[in-house]
Amino acid sequence: MDQAQFERVLMRSATGQSRQICPFEPPEKMKKANIVIAGSGFAGLYAAKYFDKGLARRADVEVTLISRENFILFTPMLHEVAAGDLHPSDITNPLRRILHHVKVVEAEVRTVDLKARRLLCTGALDSLPLEFKFDHLLLTLGSEINFFDTEGVREWAVTMKNLTDAALLRDRMVALLEEASLRRDDTARRELLTFVTAGGGFSGTETTGAINDFVRETVRYYPQLGEHLVRVTVVHPGNFLLPELGEELGKYAERKLRQRKVEVIKGTRVAAYDGSVVTLSDGTSILARTLIWTAGVKPSACIASLPYEKERGRLRVNEYLAVPGLAGVWAAGDCAAVPDVRNHKFHPPTAQHGLREGLVAAKNIEATILGCPLKPFVFTTLGQLATIGRRAGVAKVFGLKFSGFIAWWLWRSVYLVKLPSLAKKLRVMVDWTLDLFFGREIEQTLTPRDVEALAEVLARLRARAKQGIRTAGKPAPTA
Repeated sequence: MDQAQFERVLMRSATGQSRQICPFEPPEKMKKANIVIAGSGFAGLYAAKYFDKGLARRADVEVTLISRENFILFTPMLHEVAAGDLHPSDITNPLRRILHHVKVVEAEVRTVDLKARRLLCTGALDSLPLEFKFDHLLLTLGSEINFFDTEGVREWAVTMKNLTDAALLRDRMVALLEEASLRRDDTARRELLTFVTAGGGFSGTETTGAINDFVRETVRYYPQLGEHLVRVTVVHPGNFLLPELGEELGKYAERKLRQRKVEVIKGTRVAAYDGSVVTLSDGTSILARTLIWTAGVKPSACIASLPYEKERGRLRVNEYLAVPGLAGVWAAGDCAAVPDVRNHKFHPPTAQHGLREGLVAAKNIEATILGCPLKPFVFTTLGQLATIGRRAGVAKVFGLKFSGFIAWWLWRSVYLVKLPSLAKKLRVMVDWTLDLFFGREIEQTLTPRDVEALAEVLARLRARAKQGIRTAGKPAPTA
C-alpha cells in the first residue's frame, strides 16, 4: 500500500465523516503492530469492523479477533428465538463473512497476562492451548451470569444469555407440554406447566412475555390439556418492572402482562430452587419445573482476576477507553467502566454504548500507532425499547414515551435495521411475515435424547483434552 492509499484509508470513519490526517512514519519504516481484540460482542465486532476497513489491510499490522463462537449473536432478539418467532440462525452472522482482513480465531480466553503482554487461550474443540502476544489489546469480554450464590440456581435454573439458552428454552417448553399431556394428575400437569422468571429487567420482562405467548398459544394443540393449567410468573425485587425505563412504563408493562394472565410478584426475590420448588425470600414457594434466571450479570472471570482498579467488577478505563497505567491495553463494552466526562458518572453497559465504545477504542488504538491525538468517548443514550409479548411493548426514545402496539412496532423497526447484514434483515422479515399467517414453530429441534447424546460427546472430548491427546508435552503455540 502506498502513502496515498494509506491516507485514503485513514479518511474513512464509521460515521461517514472525514477526519484530519495525522503525520505518520512511512509504512515501510513502521514496526509491525499486533492488535488483539478479545471478545466478539458488539464492542469487539465494531472495533474489528473498523480495523477491517483500515489498519488490518496493511502488511505491517496484524489484527486478531478472538471469539468463543465464530459468529456474532444479535442478543436483543434472543427472546424471539425462545418464543419460536425466529429461527436461531436468523440472529447470528458469521464473523468470517463480515471480516475479510481481520484474523478470526475461535477460542476461549483463559488468562490475560498483561505483564508478559500475552493471552493464553484454548481452542473450541480439543482445548488446544494457544498463546497470543500483543502490542495493543482491546478487552471486550462482556459479562456472564451472576447467580449471587443463590442455592440450587446454578444447578437447576435455565438462563437466557446465549443462542443455546434460547433454543433449549423453546425445546424445553415443548418437551414439558408433551410430558404434561401424558399425565392424568392435574397437580403434576400444573407443576410441569409453571414457568417462573427471576428478574424483571429487560431480559426478564421480554422473556416472560415471549414464553407466556408461546405456551398459551401452543397448549391448544394438546387436547388433553387446557390453558387453565398454565402458570407464568415473574419475580422482581423492585417496586415496578423495567426500572431502566421509569415507573410509568414499568407499571404499564405490569398491567399488560397481568392482562395476559402473567402473575407479577414484586418486592421479593428467588432465594432457592431445587428443580421443583422455587422458594422466595418472603418465605412463599412456587411448585415449578422451570426457573428462568435473568436476575443479573457480572464481568467475565478473566476481568475479575485482573489486579487492577474496578468499578462494580468492571475494569476502570479513562475517557479514551485506555486502562490507566497499562500502555496499549484498552477495554470496552460490558467489561469496562467507562467514565462520562460530563457528569463524572459511568456509562451504562448497554449494547448501544458498547458498539460505540468499541469504535472509539479502535480509533484511539489507530491514533496511538500513528502518533495522533486521542478522542474521548462521549455519548448520550438515544433510547430504550422492550417488548412485553405479541404486539405490545414499551419504549423511551429521545425522551418521548411510547407504549402498546406503536412501541412494539418501534422495537421491531429499530432492531431490524440494526441487524448486521442485509441477508439477516431479509430472513427476519420473512419469518415475521410468515408468523402472521402460519403461527409459531412448535416442534422440538433437540429432544432429551439428543441432549444426552451431545452431553456424552462433549464429555468424551473434554476427557480427551485432559489426557493431552494431540497437545501432550507441546508448548502453547503462538497464533
